Amino acid sequence: MGVTIKDIAKHAGVSYSTVSKALRDSPLVKKPTKIKIMKIAEELGYQPNVAARSLVQKKSYTIGVVWPSVERIAPSILITKINDLLEEKSYTTLLSINKVESAIATFNRFQVDAILVFGENKSVLSDSSIQTTVPILYYGLKENSTYPTIDVNRRKAIKLAVNYLQEIGHKKIAFIGDLSDVDPLQKEKAIGFFEAMNVKQASELPDLVIPTNGLEVHDGYHAAKTLLSNNTDITAIISGSYDLTRGILRATSELALYVPKDLSIISYDNIPQSDNLEVTLSTVGVPVTRIAKQINEALLSIIEGNDIQDSIILDPELNIANSCAPFGWYD
Repeated sequence: MGVTIKDIAKHAGVSYSTVSKALRDSPLVKKPTKIKIMKIAEELGYQPNVAARSLVQKKSYTIGVVWPSVERIAPSILITKINDLLEEKSYTTLLSINKVESAIATFNRFQVDAILVFGENKSVLSDSSIQTTVPILYYGLKENSTYPTIDVNRRKAIKLAVNYLQEIGHKKIAFIGDLSDVDPLQKEKAIGFFEAMNVKQASELPDLVIPTNGLEVHDGYHAAKTLLSNNTDITAIISGSYDLTRGILRATSELALYVPKDLSIISYDNIPQSDNLEVTLSTVGVPVTRIAKQINEALLSIIEGNDIQDSIILDPELNIANSCAPFGWYD
């Protein structure tokens, strides 16, 4: 027979109800007592009876996540941080890489408490196209969803990067990113670049906009080799993702270009890993911890039946580090 709440209460010298409240992270239990109970529970190897708790509280304590099946660093970090925050509240996440409609149908059968949909493609998530009794939270462009949505302002992020580089003297600023219609989130970044450069499309900047076929390291590498081999007057690059930037840095190394002496770089994706490269990256975007916190709070709120904003757009931050320098600084 496993360890029970009664066993924990006996070791802690408190009542059963106090232990129960502490294990649910109730604010009614003082922090020192809560810490003591959690430590004893861990030492005794306590495993909560999720099934019994679900029957009592009418919750499954599971969150369904419709995952876009990508292996890029930034999205993986985001879902990991979301999972960590949910685990602190005793929730388990279930990931599905099936098509959105199929994944949501499966999660409804599993009776999860909420569904988080990552919108990294052109599919539109609307009330008319989805049958669900479970609340849904969408992470992506609001125009693609009739459900409550959280997103980041990608256009503004790229504009911040362009404006900063212009302010420190750069005129030949290039953009490397995914310009296809497949992923509307990436297209938003390109639109931000066009607007900041006062043009309407890539054809107006043929030597400064290099489209990629994806967002992987090798995509950034090939794009940068193409750009920098043909345009020796480029002084700054804005990259559409952290993985693209890793490829760009590989290309600059092969071409014997030094960052930031020969080339300044600002990378989209505001993640801690940007400090781990050969040069500390200047980044733009919403910090991944802030995105995860906002998504976590929204999920817990809709599970409790509370109303949340229909659309929450998070403002980006520009963090300047060693990969940027004013134009002419090293001359």
